[in-house]
Amino acid sequence: MEKTLADFMVGETGQVVGFAKGAHAYRQKLLAMGLIKGTTFRVARVAPMGDPVEIRIRDFSLSLRKDEAKALRVEEVRQ
Repeated sequence: MEKTLADFMVGETGQVVGFAKGAHAYRQKLLAMGLIKGTTFRVARVAPMGDPVEIRIRDFSLSLRKDEAKALRVEEVRQ
């Protein structure tokens, strides 16, 4: 099932499938951070108010603001 990164809980693993419509402001920034189609990640931490979200990707941690996380379309990867 496809959803946004903002919908994921701590410990869940996902894969990038694209960008939400109207997310042009964040697309280039997310691509530059290595969040390209097919990239897998694991949600490491979420701040108490849900902003920011920390993910583990390619052996490093990346924190994304809530608006950035909503711009990233992902699907859950079962392990």
